[in-house]
Formats: sequence, structure tokens, C-alpha cells
Amino acid sequence: MEKIKEMWLEFFQSERNDSDNWWSRKKALWEKRDAKVVKITGTGEVFRKISYEDEMQYHYLFHTSFLVKQGKKFHQEELVVPYQFRFVNGEVKDHREIVQDYITEDVPTIQIDEIGKRDNERFSYDRRAAVQYAERWWNSYNPDYRVFDVDCTNYVSQCLRAGGAPMRGAPVRERGWWYSGDSWSFSWAVAHSLRWYLSGSTQGLRGKEIENPEDLLPGDIICYDFQGDGRWDHNTIVVSKDAQGMPLVNAHTDNSRHRYWSYEDSTAYTPNIQYKFFRIGE
Repeated sequence: MEKIKEMWLEFFQSERNDSDNWWSRKKALWEKRDAKVVKITGTGEVFRKISYEDEMQYHYLFHTSFLVKQGKKFHQEELVVPYQFRFVNGEVKDHREIVQDYITEDVPTIQIDEIGKRDNERFSYDRRAAVQYAERWWNSYNPDYRVFDVDCTNYVSQCLRAGGAPMRGAPVRERGWWYSGDSWSFSWAVAHSLRWYLSGSTQGLRGKEIENPEDLLPGDIICYDFQGDGRWDHNTIVVSKDAQGMPLVNAHTDNSRHRYWSYEDSTAYTPNIQYKFFRIGE
């Protein structure tokens, strides 16, 4: 994989000269947080090869680790991003990031409350277990669950389940929050549906809306509407805090660990972005 690493480093150096790319956005975000990168390491792995008559196309994942210094505190952010390039007559062509699509085409209707509802029913949320699960599976996939093309909400739901969130509503996909074998509720796997389930549920798994991100705790959830159009696209789980007490999150789709919560460095970010912050278990 050394060749992939060399190619990516060359690509990275060229990207550094572009004022509007992921590295520039990430660097600007850290600088705004009074932080700086003191070390960057990475490894690459090819996951797809496509052969044509006169060329080969390669898709690969590059796992980058950033050691970030903020005041006297250090933390390591990790990000796995897919790239592709064509190999034509011994030359690399069209080397670029594969931009992930967070958008779900259809936004299903869900039923928040189920038959047998008991208002104010609570469960004991094990935040430590939820965060441990988030750390264990941030860049891999638990074989007990299906992997989705847009996997962010499936991953967050698994973390919530690991923390003891009770499932209910099966087998009706529009009802409740649950996963069972080869079926699952919309709220388990669709970002928009989980966002509305958390804010509307009055039993079992529920979320209390928090105004400020700094008030979130490890194990809490952040929802993202990148376009600000009312369609919620992405979910993350809080796993830690930075030196200034702001959330660091884990996520799937673009697999990431200890990423700054605002996603201002993401290709999906727009100035119209909207967030929802949920305290789980209250």
C-alpha cells in the first residue's frame, strides 16, 4: 500500500494549494478553535478495481490520522475518505475524492407513539457502553447488523442500542424504533426519521432537545440538515470533548472519529446548515 500512500501524499500536497478543499476547510476550522495539527499519518487500501480496454480504474480508502494540539491538550482525529483514479498508459488521471451522498431520496412517514404508550416511561442509558461501542465500530461493521450505503443512522442506532435503549414497534416499519433480522424501522436507519423520533417519542428511547452543543454529554446525538431545507441528512454520536468543552463526534458514511461536531470541513456543509442536539434518556 506504499504506492497508494505516495500517490495520496502527492495529491494532498496539490490540494494544500487550493483554498477551497477539505484540507483548507479543516485547517480553518482548527485555527478558529485555537488548535493546530502537529502530525499527520495515513494508510491506503484499494477496495475496487475496474478494468477497461485501455485503462484501469481504482477506488481506495485513505485512513488519515491528525494529531491536534489545542492549548495543553492533544486529541487524535481520524477520517476515512474514499478516492478514485484512472491509470492510463502508465499515468494517473482524474485522481479525486469520491463525494459521499448523505441524502435519502424518500423521507418516510413514521408513527412516533405506539399502542400501549406509557408517558414518562424512562430507561437507564449507559452512556459509557454507548461510547465504547461507538469507538469499537467507528471504522468497521458489526456483522450482527446490515451495512447500509448511507450508514450513519444505522451506526448511531447501534450505539444507542448498546447503551440500553429499548426497541419497540416491530414489525411495523413506520412505527417505533427497532431492528430485527432482515427488517428494521425507518427510524433505525433513516436520518430524517430518527431526528423526528427522538424529538417526539414519549417512551423508551427519547431525546430532550438541548440548545447549546457544549451542554451535550458523551452518548448524546447530533442531527444535521446540511441544506437547511427541512430534510435531515446525517447523525453523529458525541464521544468526547475538546479542550474548550465542545463535542467531538464519531460517525459512519465518511467514517470518522473524534471529529469536531460542526462538520464545517465536510463537502456536504453549506452556510444554511441546521443542527439538532439531543440529550438521550431524559
